[in-house]
Amino acid sequence: MKYSQLPDKQRNALNLFVKLMRATNKLTSTVHEHLKDDNLTISQFGVLEAVYHLGPLSQSELGNKILKSNANLTTVVDSLEKKMLVERERASDDRRRVTVKLTESGKELISQVFPRHAQVVTNELAFLSDQDKDTLEKLLRKFK
Repeated sequence: MKYSQLPDKQRNALNLFVKLMRATNKLTSTVHEHLKDDNLTISQFGVLEAVYHLGPLSQSELGNKILKSNANLTTVVDSLEKKMLVERERASDDRRRVTVKLTESGKELISQVFPRHAQVVTNELAFLSDQDKDTLEKLLRKFK
């Protein structure tokens, strides 16, 4: 069945989905552009930011926070460990449990990058009024 033959409800849903994805992709690309200055990927930034704000986390907790699979997260943490920005610590009571902590270099880097990130996000969303932001936030919460 072609798009033009779909019922109005389906065409409207598809149109909304495409607009939502375009907005998400554009915002993600623009907001994370500054990470290149510090040689960080979006996922690496996500790990550093999560541990910076929440403290040491197990890899499974990190995966849930930044929406990455365990396999992908292992690769991200490996790269951060090579850069000496995080370190892993195995739990003494359960060697399967690995906690990721920031190193001093990691703390220093994320404490510089995060305020810039917050400013970029603020600037990119400045076209929305406070009321628009509240409405959008309420609508997005319905996806849970």
